[in-house]
Amino acid sequence: MSIRLENISKYFDHTAVVNNISLEIKDGEFFVLLGSSGSGKTTVLNIIAGLIAPDKGKVLLHDRDVTYLPTQKRRIGYVFQNYALFQYMSVAQNIEFGLKIRKVPKLERVTRRDELLELVGLVGLGERMPGQLSGGQQQRVALARALALEPDVLLLDEPLGALDAKIRVDLRRSLKRIQRQSGVAAILVTHDQEEAFDLADRIGVMNYGRLIEVGTPQDLYRYPRTEYVASFLGSANLLLGNINEDQVYIGSNSFPIPEETIHLSSNDRAQILFRPEDVALAGSEGELGCLPLGKGRIIEKGFNGSNERLQVEIPAIQGVRAISPSIPFGLSGFVMEVNRSAEQSTNLPLSLGKDAWVGIRRLHVLSHPGLNFLLLTDGSLRSQSAISMCGYLARMAHAHVLMLGLEENKDRLHDHIQTARKQIGSGMASLQTLTSGAPFEVAIAEAVEKKHIDLAVLGWRPTAGLDQPEKVLSVGEHHLLLATEPTVRLGKALICLASGEPAKDTVVFAGRFLRHLGAEATLMTVLPDELHDDFNRKRVERFLSGGQSSLVRYGVPAETKIKTGGLVAAVQEEMKNGAYDLVVLGAPLPELLKQKGLSGVIGSILTSVENCSFLIIQSQPTLRNQNPFGRLK
Repeated sequence: MSIRLENISKYFDHTAVVNNISLEIKDGEFFVLLGSSGSGKTTVLNIIAGLIAPDKGKVLLHDRDVTYLPTQKRRIGYVFQNYALFQYMSVAQNIEFGLKIRKVPKLERVTRRDELLELVGLVGLGERMPGQLSGGQQQRVALARALALEPDVLLLDEPLGALDAKIRVDLRRSLKRIQRQSGVAAILVTHDQEEAFDLADRIGVMNYGRLIEVGTPQDLYRYPRTEYVASFLGSANLLLGNINEDQVYIGSNSFPIPEETIHLSSNDRAQILFRPEDVALAGSEGELGCLPLGKGRIIEKGFNGSNERLQVEIPAIQGVRAISPSIPFGLSGFVMEVNRSAEQSTNLPLSLGKDAWVGIRRLHVLSHPGLNFLLLTDGSLRSQSAISMCGYLARMAHAHVLMLGLEENKDRLHDHIQTARKQIGSGMASLQTLTSGAPFEVAIAEAVEKKHIDLAVLGWRPTAGLDQPEKVLSVGEHHLLLATEPTVRLGKALICLASGEPAKDTVVFAGRFLRHLGAEATLMTVLPDELHDDFNRKRVERFLSGGQSSLVRYGVPAETKIKTGGLVAAVQEEMKNGAYDLVVLGAPLPELLKQKGLSGVIGSILTSVENCSFLIIQSQPTLRNQNPFGRLK
């Protein structure tokens, strides 16, 4: 193997930016690390290069442990996003620079330089300065310089990102040819899916420091194993349905389970993936030529040169939940994306607002992971509320639970964990235990590193202060349930919203959470006195109506209320009149949380509202899937 990473982790402020990654890259392989900004892919590249030292794990190049070797002793070539050429040197001098530093004889340097100029298509330009070259030509110089020392590994950090579309396509072809001819193993980091598909022998998809899946471009696109990869790569229609023996059900519509589907249990929930090109549209059910799903209405049209892109609104189907594309806020049904060839568009012209029958030519089935809970317990009296609440919620939601015991005394902690396991009992998807004597924040960060968490559950009292809740929220993107009452049933929730994009995340997760409990909800917005006019009231009414429709889609009965005045006083008043078990609040992004904590309105509500538990939902508006057609009408 050219490159082997063994359990690599890197932390910044107790947050794992690279999270326990293991990876092997073959000799001569072109490997692409693909992920959104902040996923940790460039940090992995810098660890391989020796520019950053890992906190855990090993880096091996051709079976040689280079984890703590300096960069110059690793035999790597690195092509930076900004080229990093020496502006005062000619093209030829840039390419020869590394050879000259290593005192390679002049004749050998010139021979190698000329070979590389020919390889990258820059013959005759050796005497030019970087400023006299186009962006694409400068990138070729950077590539030639990286290859000059005949490296064991070629590392490329988004090398085509600053170029225009046509040059990127041309340079991709050249880059693949050059890599093949040189025979060197290459790792390219990019967020561009088209670039990854075009170049890669294999792709590794990263998210929040984790390596989610690795495979060929074809396998990851057609047969992904996870919801994240299914929805991240290309456009995806992803629905939650059911498995029954050898059939997958979308409502009452049944489809044969594909042969490649494995590890699925009968009578279980499943995620059903079909790409936009796998969807058929026809004027009647009989003309579909594949298994029908139902009738839909064309709500958006687009054109990208070779294909027509449509969005079709499908009426709600009993027992079916749409995962991707994200449903426009307030829509009662769900949306499907469709790609049609020019021939298909000509044979069946479809205009906006027209109805069409929808069928599925091909589908792929993934297991449904369910929710992951992190139960935090230290053996104290208030931990009993968290244990009781988490056990009840996990059974109702069929969730996976990781119980983290926090106690320096190992014997006492062991006894407490065994007692807690008995108290929780059976009836949940799985229960794992983990113990730690590390400081509170460090222990939680290590637990989140080991396993993706949707919801942390913490026993809490207002007199305990906000320090622990702030620390739990600061080490990840998970949400937090503060269990303050010994009662386990959550039958009625008050969801406090400020109308706007972040509040949509609050509604969505609240719907996912409450649907398992058979709970009902009240959506409440409080307008300050200075904003209480007809315009703002109507705006809030529209927003709350959309939120109500979204909750109903999850099977959660909901009503709406608008109050005026101060938010804390309004929540206190509503709690006295409504007999709520749970208050749901939206929290800022983790970056803001680290700066400001839970002080202000959220902290005031937590410390002044009694006799209920709290669900704090971290909003992630920047991560929400973008609608390629813009805002739906």
